[in-house]
Amino acid sequence: MLISPPFGGGRAPVLAKNTVASSQPLATQAGIEALQNGGNAVDAALATAITLTVVEPTMNGLGGDGFAILWDGKQIHGLNASGRAPAAWTPEYFSSKSAMDLIGWGTVTVPGMVSGWVALSKKFGKLPFAQLFKRAIDYAENGFPVSPVIARQWREAIPILKNQPGFSESFLIDGKAPQAGQIWKYPAQAKTLKEIAATEGESFYKGPLAQSMVDFAQSTGGCFTMQDFADNKPDWVEPLAFDYGEYTLLEIPPNGSGIAAQMALGILQAANVKQYPANSAQRIHLQIEAMRIAFADAYAYVSDARSMTVPVSSLLNRDYLASRAALIDHHKAGSYGAGDPHSGGTVYLCAADESGMMISYIQSNFKGFGSGVVAPGGIAFHNRGMSFSLQDGHPNQVGPGKRPFHTILPAFLNKNGKPAMAFGVMGGNMQPQGHIQFVMRFVDEYLNPQACSDAPRWRIDDLGKLTVEAAMPQSIVDGLRAMGHEVAVQPANSLDFGSAQAIAKLSDDAISAYIAGSDHRRDGLAAGF
Repeated sequence: MLISPPFGGGRAPVLAKNTVASSQPLATQAGIEALQNGGNAVDAALATAITLTVVEPTMNGLGGDGFAILWDGKQIHGLNASGRAPAAWTPEYFSSKSAMDLIGWGTVTVPGMVSGWVALSKKFGKLPFAQLFKRAIDYAENGFPVSPVIARQWREAIPILKNQPGFSESFLIDGKAPQAGQIWKYPAQAKTLKEIAATEGESFYKGPLAQSMVDFAQSTGGCFTMQDFADNKPDWVEPLAFDYGEYTLLEIPPNGSGIAAQMALGILQAANVKQYPANSAQRIHLQIEAMRIAFADAYAYVSDARSMTVPVSSLLNRDYLASRAALIDHHKAGSYGAGDPHSGGTVYLCAADESGMMISYIQSNFKGFGSGVVAPGGIAFHNRGMSFSLQDGHPNQVGPGKRPFHTILPAFLNKNGKPAMAFGVMGGNMQPQGHIQFVMRFVDEYLNPQACSDAPRWRIDDLGKLTVEAAMPQSIVDGLRAMGHEVAVQPANSLDFGSAQAIAKLSDDAISAYIAGSDHRRDGLAAGF
């Protein structure tokens, strides 16, 4: 692993026996404090995640979803804490629409994140659950200075969300977003956090907090019932494993879309991507084409696991992926539909401790603040329901109790059955794209996590357009254009390419020491001791 920074990002990786990496320094410090107080990596991740709902509200909130992949020192575990559609959400409920809404009550599924916090703490945590809320409650009650990137995101959300129920009353000061450096306090959110902590989440799903959310929904256009909340539960799942060289990429199975990253890697292996030099237009061309093919299949087939019409084993079948790779012209951009594989706004964080425990964790309100709907007590709801399909018969068609197609993806790399790196890249459909870029930088180019994060990225945006970061070498941009790609170069301050955090084992021996990286694109911080 190369320790030096080849991309001149200005940040050195953090080397420590205990470490936390997140997108907001105050949250990272909350996680480090949990470790210093005798907690393990899961306690650190939870303290960080809980604090993030306060200090980075533009990306996540108490009404969001979460996922985790963790190594407990002996084996790997996966957690799907994404929520389900209300019982009222039948196809007929949306019969007057041609597509799902992007914001508002028509996008809000039951929040699963809080149930995930409880499940992780009960199964793996060492510290009392309520102790993990200390910093979050303090920042909500007494305030914290808003950082520049978060202030910008806050300001940009106002024209879109200001008229949604509860948003302006909850997140604006005299009709405006807080400026960078301004102290933000939210005592009502502190009260909610205290209630969640004291009841270990019970109030959120079966008690006063649930009743408050249901009452708010019923009075402002939503359709939640107490039964919708009572029926919620997170699921422990076996992560999908896909080999890439000596490493194995682990992703949460559907309804998560991490399988798209694994499919793209399989297509790239079949296309012999390593025949082209790293940081060349030719290699990036193949990455882009592989990702386009993987997305075509993911959007056609990935859904709630109970309604999948194609097994994941068929989507990850090596022969099938080779047939998809054969569609790629190595010298020309193409377009792709779904194949036939039938066989017969998010925050990411990671933590690791000297016992060997590592956790890759992600939670989100999806698009920025999410739906824009904010229930009393600072419960900002995600808009994950917008990812449902209204196409009759589609496996991801909206339905009561279903989980929608999900874009938030914690990732994990194993090597020879042992943990190698916990990592994630935020930003909607950027996540599987970021995963393959991160994996190839780490596995094929031997870069450390900070360098993997600093490397310039490409992205196929939500409309299918190819964009690249301003730092992408001009020779690569020119080479991609020569192959027929329409390439848009984003400004240097663009937030479209997702922030990333990662922690990797320093060596394969028994000593648990780590090297961590944190993204310069947001206000991220990796720290350790």
